[in-house]
Amino acid sequence: MTDRAISTRSLPLVRLLRHLAPQRRLVITAVICSLLNKLFDLAPPALIGLAVDVVVRGQQSLLASFGIQSVSQQLWVLALLTFVIWAAESLFEYLYDVLWRNLAQTTQHRLRLEAYDHLQRLELAFFEQDSSGRLMAVLNDDINQLERFLDRGANQILQLITTVLIVGIGMAVVAPEVALFAYLPIPVILLGSLRFQRQLAPRYREVRARAGDLASRLANNLGGMLTIKSFTAEPLEAQRLEAESLAYLESNGRAIRLSAAFIPLIRFAILFAFVAILLVGGFQALSGQLAVGTYSVLVFITQRLLWPLTALGRTLDEYQRSMASTQRVLDLIDTPVTIRSGQTPLDRRLVRGEIRFEQVDFAYPGRASLLQGFDLVVPSGATVGIVGSTGSGKSTVVKLLLRLYERQGGRILLDGRPIEQLQLPDLRGAIALVSQDVYLFHGTVAENIAYSVANPDPLAIEQAARLAEAAGFIEALPDRYDTLVGERGQRLSGGQRQRIALARAILKDAPVLVLDEATAAVDNDTEAAIQRSLDQITRNRTTVVIAHRLSTVRHADRIVVMEQGRIVEQGRHDQLLAHGGVYANLWQVQAGERLIAS
Repeated sequence: MTDRAISTRSLPLVRLLRHLAPQRRLVITAVICSLLNKLFDLAPPALIGLAVDVVVRGQQSLLASFGIQSVSQQLWVLALLTFVIWAAESLFEYLYDVLWRNLAQTTQHRLRLEAYDHLQRLELAFFEQDSSGRLMAVLNDDINQLERFLDRGANQILQLITTVLIVGIGMAVVAPEVALFAYLPIPVILLGSLRFQRQLAPRYREVRARAGDLASRLANNLGGMLTIKSFTAEPLEAQRLEAESLAYLESNGRAIRLSAAFIPLIRFAILFAFVAILLVGGFQALSGQLAVGTYSVLVFITQRLLWPLTALGRTLDEYQRSMASTQRVLDLIDTPVTIRSGQTPLDRRLVRGEIRFEQVDFAYPGRASLLQGFDLVVPSGATVGIVGSTGSGKSTVVKLLLRLYERQGGRILLDGRPIEQLQLPDLRGAIALVSQDVYLFHGTVAENIAYSVANPDPLAIEQAARLAEAAGFIEALPDRYDTLVGERGQRLSGGQRQRIALARAILKDAPVLVLDEATAAVDNDTEAAIQRSLDQITRNRTTVVIAHRLSTVRHADRIVVMEQGRIVEQGRHDQLLAHGGVYANLWQVQAGERLIAS
């Protein structure tokens, strides 16, 4: 996914709340605990005011009006209330801390799985247009940023709003003239916060975009380390990484400079209000217009009201960071899936394997048409080879059969049924693919051969390895089938990886086998051995062999020659040689009987 705008009607926070709907009970409980904690947290200034009132007025105090005449009894009551309030505050602080953290953890867990699951359902073109590093930044860094906000920031915002409302209402009831001075800085702070928020939002979107670019550069360089070293390009790549890191540093700096300026401005607004209340309230208390206890409460509660606003800048900073990350995550989740599964189930045990392409049209996004009115029939149980020059459309045929891309016209049928009507997992489960680009997962040799097979039989794994001519080198490995292959199989040679991939397809035992340049990375001896095995592997199943080496397909039941997305010749090996066309020319070139025209 690029940083193109994906049309949304809602703000990131509204979109996030929709995704939190399944955890509604946890959210509500956490909110209630945060509010109760803040209520008890605001009580101590009132207790201080009551204590001052008891000491100053004695039996005329507010507590005395509740029937507690003795001053000592009033102090004991205050002590008991203090204990209860502190205990309740501590209890609800523990509860909201646990609940918000649990919510943060479960949310990041669910969002990461949801985003990854959606990512797996997107078409192959999506991954070709984006970088794996940027997607990693979304799935990891952006979701972790949201987790940090839910862990702390959400509770801070709730408690700040609660403080402003409760203290503001309480002050208005007790001393409305004095409360006016406490209210004065609040509109300034809120308006300033909104203004800063609008300015911070695009800056943090830029920060997340630069973070994605940096992650993409790192992923590309780590994956291409062999090329970097072989071309002695270390200084060049270090400069490129420095440029990406500097762009990230500068975008972060612009956001930090703006957010850092917010807190000092808030402090000056708060200072004005606090000094005004200190003076105005003090003069009223001296003149008898305001009780001393009430004045004490006002001084302490003003601090409780205004000083938390100094954290507003930091909280807004975390909020904007998290919303920028949330938007990227939810934009990924909201990316439309263009290839949707059909509804018809397919029992692969009953698949005969007849494949038909009827008047198929296809073009890659942003490129000229590749297939136009393409027709191809692969009979059930037959072995069909597809050959042709690079870019002729050979591998595209396989991608369309697997529905990795969607054709623009025509029909593709498996056993007479249009493949778009079939359930996608069933369709792909009926086809075993050995791709030219072999990918082995970090794990053991056995785990890679048995990939996607539930409860594999070790004997079946060894049999598949023997058929793929892989058993010989596997037995020579330090831990045989338990040997770790490394990330992307980097501990093995290209030919060894190719043979493990072939063994993986053999163990899948699908009714349709597709070999896309499956012998491209093996030597001539290994290719000859694999060719011997193919006689057994292809028995009783439909096989499509895409090859650059013509020797790989010479024994196929039929060979299809493609040029520029069209079939120009087809027939058996001997027939095509006798025809003297494109295939015969390619054969002579590969056999060394004819030089390639310069």
